[in-house]
Amino acid sequence: MLTIAIIITSFTLSVPAPLFINLGGNFIMPLQTLTADASTDQILAALEADGAVIIADVIDQDTVKKMIDEVTPYIDKTPMGNDDFSGRKTQRTGALVARAPTCRDLITHRCILDAATTFLEPFTEKILLHLTQTIYIHPGNPAQPLHRDRLAWGTHIPQSIEPQFNTIWALTDFTIANGATRCVPGSHRWDWKQRAEPEQIEQAEMSTGSVFLYTGSVLHSGGENRSNAARLGLNLTYTLGWLRQEENQYLSCPPHIAKTLDPELQELLGYTQGNYALGYYSDPEEGGAGSDILPPEMVLGRKPRKGPTLASTEGEVIDFSEVEQI
Repeated sequence: MLTIAIIITSFTLSVPAPLFINLGGNFIMPLQTLTADASTDQILAALEADGAVIIADVIDQDTVKKMIDEVTPYIDKTPMGNDDFSGRKTQRTGALVARAPTCRDLITHRCILDAATTFLEPFTEKILLHLTQTIYIHPGNPAQPLHRDRLAWGTHIPQSIEPQFNTIWALTDFTIANGATRCVPGSHRWDWKQRAEPEQIEQAEMSTGSVFLYTGSVLHSGGENRSNAARLGLNLTYTLGWLRQEENQYLSCPPHIAKTLDPELQELLGYTQGNYALGYYSDPEEGGAGSDILPPEMVLGRKPRKGPTLASTEGEVIDFSEVEQI
């Protein structure tokens, strides 16, 4: 059982986690840390309770080094942010499916992808890769404003629908001093107008190779880097199959690159239909063989792996008897 020590003035109180502590009228919920062999049920239980969780030591140091080696040439060419939100001393580098082969393995890491799929499946038929980005926070960058990632779509999605499953992989140690991600556990249940008090903010301290998971509804932000070294994290996020992605994956990983990838990753990028009539295309220059309505997989040189679609290539007979007419 995880034990958390809370120092209040001159004495120490040890209590089991998860924990709700009332200090000055504000409830404080420490972040939970799970082991790398945590089950999907354990991960989802922590997200349900707190909106965020750390999983320790998920990948080894060789994998971390490979990821850093692959992305460093692109980071070196990336300018600092041009506003306080993106970070004036922070480099954000994307298109990582195309640029960094090791990133592909992290996107489809079984523990994480199974948790993402199960977490989002109450609201969608399929999930999509939403964003790939390294976040390199340099010394002297102040803390980013607290925010909810779901506000990429404004407030148009009802609060009862959770549209995101997010990850930040530690490619360096994450410490309070170097800007470990800030988070307000439990804030995914708050009214959107509620503001966090300073004592309610936790930081995702974790070792290299660990991963911080958080929902699209929990308040969080990059921390202030007060150290003398930069902090490198890898932000990979997933969303519902019927929403527009933050990173345009069709431009960041165009068909000539996507056709070389594993089908599961192709589909996460969006090269598949989200549902029966969602996401087909027509070739603007040539007609389709037998149909002008084509599934996205055709541009990659293959047919859909499973499930009938409006852009059918096999002439399947589709049973609509259980579909309610509206």
